[in-house]
Amino acid sequence: MGLRPVDLAREAGISAQLVRNYEAEGVLPAAARSPSGYRQYESVHVAALRAFRALAPGFGREEAAEIMRAVNAGDEALALRLIDEGHAALHARRLATDEMSDALGAAAEQFLDPPPPSVGPALLVGELAQQLGVRAATLRLWESAGLLMPPREPSTKYRRYGALQIRDARIIAMLRQGRYGFEQIRPVLEGLRHTGSTEALRAAVAERRAAHDRRTRAMLHGAAMLDTYLNRGAAGSNGS
Repeated sequence: MGLRPVDLAREAGISAQLVRNYEAEGVLPAAARSPSGYRQYESVHVAALRAFRALAPGFGREEAAEIMRAVNAGDEALALRLIDEGHAALHARRLATDEMSDALGAAAEQFLDPPPPSVGPALLVGELAQQLGVRAATLRLWESAGLLMPPREPSTKYRRYGALQIRDARIIAMLRQGRYGFEQIRPVLEGLRHTGSTEALRAAVAERRAAHDRRTRAMLHGAAMLDTYLNRGAAGSNGS
């Protein structure tokens, strides 16, 4: 006897409509229909659903859906290439984290021997944005978040970024490139500004590396569930 959408929904803790949506997207193989037109899912659909939901945390929802569509279309080679691309992208992020860690370490040394505020010309917001490769609106956002505190010219009210603000902005820019949130950046800056301590910076980098590790484990789990699905002979199946 076939399974109903609600049966698969209970298995995954989702709605029956979401199960139907997955089938429409190709995440699940097409279900057979009863004489009265009702969907009749089988154990193969349960395996497909488990594989997709295991793949999503590591590879991302859209990437997981693309992998499942390839499998259900009988293109196992494409599915495996997509798996490889996911691992390659994560490896690239790991290397970027390593490079950023080295760059941040070098930049943090400036806090131990900070430049005099008067060194170098003060920059306008557009000039600093161009140096950092960000938009002027981004610098204003960092200011509104309390990360940057540029003084203003008394007459024009223009922001002027001196040596200390430029130093801080470079640290923020590197951390944002590494996908750190404001709440992670704030203690880093406070530690560097007040004591020259790099403890919060090291902790932030360590957490980023731990996040990479968690994603790798999620990818492994997802790949294992996909392997289970593939071994059921599900590629190209229509659920019959």
